[in-house]
Amino acid sequence: MIGRRAALGLIGGAAGATLLPGGLAAKPARKPPRLRSGDTVGLVAPASAITLPDELDRALHWITGMGLVPRLGAHVSERDGYLAGTDAARAADVDAMFADPEVRAVFAIRGGWGCARILPLLDWKAIAANPKLLIGYSDNTALHCAIAARAGFPTLHAPNAASRWERASWESLWRIAFAGATPVLGGEAVEAAVGRPARAVVPGTAQGRLFGGNLTILSTLMGTGWLPDLTGAVLLLEDINEEPYRVDRMLQHLRLAGVFDRVAGVVFGQCTRCDLRDPDYEGFTLDEVLDRHFAGLQVPVIAGFDTGHVTDQLCLPVGVRVELDAAARTLRMLEPAVA
Repeated sequence: MIGRRAALGLIGGAAGATLLPGGLAAKPARKPPRLRSGDTVGLVAPASAITLPDELDRALHWITGMGLVPRLGAHVSERDGYLAGTDAARAADVDAMFADPEVRAVFAIRGGWGCARILPLLDWKAIAANPKLLIGYSDNTALHCAIAARAGFPTLHAPNAASRWERASWESLWRIAFAGATPVLGGEAVEAAVGRPARAVVPGTAQGRLFGGNLTILSTLMGTGWLPDLTGAVLLLEDINEEPYRVDRMLQHLRLAGVFDRVAGVVFGQCTRCDLRDPDYEGFTLDEVLDRHFAGLQVPVIAGFDTGHVTDQLCLPVGVRVELDAAARTLRMLEPAVA
């Protein structure tokens, strides 16, 4: 007899099919093409304005250093308050990159805030018809989730184009996006190299599609219709500048929404600057908050995985089937992210 959690994993295995109205399953979406040296890639600013003096130059430096040819969105240098241009302008840049047959992948230059604002404006029919790796993290979680829900093809939770592309980030990008490999991500060697040990909150293994990203954005999207079905998923979470009580509040939001009853496992990455350093602070630490939410779950859970607002973060394949081994603190890809 198949147990409840095993059944969730089997359900998650079928989650690549797009659901049509009435619950009928369409054919699985095509996978994005793999990257090759000399490929043209789009650079867009779907969220906050590019304000640092060298931010755009830094993005161009990293992308050309990868052997790729950057193509800037028409509106990346615009500003509308704290946003990189109007919602319509930012959406038009994303649409243009997915529609352009010469563009093989789309990099977000930065995160911040604003991606959720453009979701209703995007041409989802055209995006679904032209699968390409969207590469970025933080606020770009909204785009990763929406593409998983509305288009069904894999994307990469990875440094933004203007982030620092250190060794672990670049090597994982190359293996996933260029070589089309199915690597084991994380583990003791990576933890030692970056100096950030992870820990198994709940040991065990689980398989499912990897969904998620930034905890703040994910919790904000709950109930909006822009999230993929998380049943049987391996849930990815990370954040920055959130005090323990705020992390507690957002995790409780997910708990009350039934998310933790449906997932096959949880990978909690780095929560940068999320522990208070006030010597008089008498509340819970971040680790205590995580343990209180996750230690009682009957699914594998890792905390401190190498992803989030840190240097040398790993590129992780959103929407791809993975195997989580909590004791080893690894994610093993079970299928390529690209064709």
